[in-house]
Amino acid sequence: MFEKSPKSYTDLLGKTNRIVEGTSIKGDINSPADFRLDGHLIGNFQSKGKIVIGPAGSVKGDILCKSADIEGKFEGKIQVLEILNVKSKASIIGEVICGKLSVEPGADFSASCVMKTNVKQITIDGQSKPEEAN
Repeated sequence: MFEKSPKSYTDLLGKTNRIVEGTSIKGDINSPADFRLDGHLIGNFQSKGKIVIGPAGSVKGDILCKSADIEGKFEGKIQVLEILNVKSKASIIGEVICGKLSVEPGADFSASCVMKTNVKQITIDGQSKPEEAN
């Protein structure tokens, strides 16, 4: 009656995927878990979790995720279901669609921005995911 669904291996360990500084990837990344990028990605990124682009990290492509912290460079279109945190040393060029936005003073934010707090769903991994109303 009160059976819980078994958690995945990554949920049990609380691990985050990581691309370290000095690593470059050309291609698309799909991840069901959180992700930290300190290297360089030329391609698209999709996650059901959070992406963190570290101070040495950069992404040139599209991002679709639940939440994001950007401290490095991003160029393209980013869609964030919940909150996008832009740190003071970040550089964002392109298009931003998010639920909530936090930009620290000093950030280079050269993007069009649409905040969609009342949107009912966003597509992640080809499936519609209901968005919580604020």
